[in-house]
Amino acid sequence: MWQTLANSQSELGESPFWHPDERSLYWLDIPGRAVLRTRGELAGGTVERWLLPTEPGCMAPARSGGLVIALRDGIYRAREWGGALQPMARVAHDVRTMRFNDGKCDPLGRLWAGTINEAKDAASARLYCLDARSGREPRLEVMAEGATTANGLAFAPDARSMYWADTPTHTVRAWNWEPQANLLSNERVFHRFAGKPEGWSADRPEGYGGRPDGASVDAQGRYWVAMYEGGQVLCLDAGGTPLQALPVPAQCPTMPCFGGDDLRTLFVTTGRHGRGSAELARLPDSGSVLHTRVDSPGLPVNFFDD
Repeated sequence: MWQTLANSQSELGESPFWHPDERSLYWLDIPGRAVLRTRGELAGGTVERWLLPTEPGCMAPARSGGLVIALRDGIYRAREWGGALQPMARVAHDVRTMRFNDGKCDPLGRLWAGTINEAKDAASARLYCLDARSGREPRLEVMAEGATTANGLAFAPDARSMYWADTPTHTVRAWNWEPQANLLSNERVFHRFAGKPEGWSADRPEGYGGRPDGASVDAQGRYWVAMYEGGQVLCLDAGGTPLQALPVPAQCPTMPCFGGDDLRTLFVTTGRHGRGSAELARLPDSGSVLHTRVDSPGLPVNFFDD
């Protein structure tokens, strides 16, 4: 069912998106401190790697060219592949234990990026929104709080709902969203997954469905989420009810996205960083990008406007 993208292995893949103009897949390797992208056809093409000074958490393509990238200490703009990183917004968190994590742009061209408390000793992670549209001075605003590991960010196709997950609590929250005013309201639990059973081991992974990592929404408004340590990608309807489970040949899928010319190729990044030797021997594609065909198209990537 799944195919492995050649030469795509990284330590912890994240933040994939399909660039429609380049017909390329982009993704990050967080501990490897790199941006990766495909060149040429997916089958037999090459993968380029661009090294960064600190760990990248998320990124998005910019409408005027290049990328916007959230690194450990702030959000940066690169006008071209491998180009200079121009600071746009810095955050006054303790970079020894805090960094940016999952994020993406909304349909109006603003970058949303959450943080992670790597010490995992407090729910101190936040969700930020960076607005630099129409050449205005970049403005960073806190949109949500109360998480330890920000993940699962996605927007409904009608741009009226926003989803955000806290991975350690196995919970995805949802808000009503007014995109023009950029206001969130009616916070609620979208879905809470079962926790990790006591004594669970990746060497015997049965009995645990994983916890929510990165996510994407398709054209029907269904929420597709990678279940870290659960070896699956789940599809939930707009009400939060699970509809479908796609087993993945990696214990730690990290984030799905839709791509290809018809947006019916489902890509998912995976991780191998910190995983045991027995697991990696059993699942040698861990860390690679996997892809399969699905019945319904996804939504195209949102570009950053500045």
